[in-house]
Amino acid sequence: MSTGSAVPDVLRGRVAWIFGDDFDVDLIIGVENIKYYDPDKLRAVCMRAFDPEFADKVEPGDVVVGGRNFGYGHPHYPPLVALRNLGISAVLAESFSPGFWRGETYNGMPLVTVPGIAAAVRRFDPVEVDWRRASVRLPDGTELAGDPPSDRTVKVLEAGGSLNLLLREHARRAPAGAEG
Repeated sequence: MSTGSAVPDVLRGRVAWIFGDDFDVDLIIGVENIKYYDPDKLRAVCMRAFDPEFADKVEPGDVVVGGRNFGYGHPHYPPLVALRNLGISAVLAESFSPGFWRGETYNGMPLVTVPGIAAAVRRFDPVEVDWRRASVRLPDGTELAGDPPSDRTVKVLEAGGSLNLLLREHARRAPAGAEG
């Protein structure tokens, strides 16, 4: 049941790409592009080194999959900004680099740790992801179980990121009896 979350409770899409272990996300857009935030520039360079037609093949709701220690390296934001702009709704991985996990979770991207995910899927397989339960349903009906997020992480994702959550939690309210 949805609670008005910025992220739907269940994400339905396809596996847009599968990355291996210790993947440095800067390679998604190329290290030379890590200072850009312009959506058109990021679209033009996103995954070009892996599949020059990637941006045209991604559909809204698709996910990317990684092996162990996904996000290894410096936790730069433009690579995932590029993927979000293309419609990627979540990252599923065996495990995440702590700096990457913290940065992207607090930017509102569901990162779901699911042991066995990299070997269980192929590119363009349809998947159904219940990020709150950290479960992934595969085309054959198999369900992989991961590590559910903490209550705080759920609140961050429901708010669409930590800034939105902090603004909500610390919103100034007019003093009692004051009228605007």
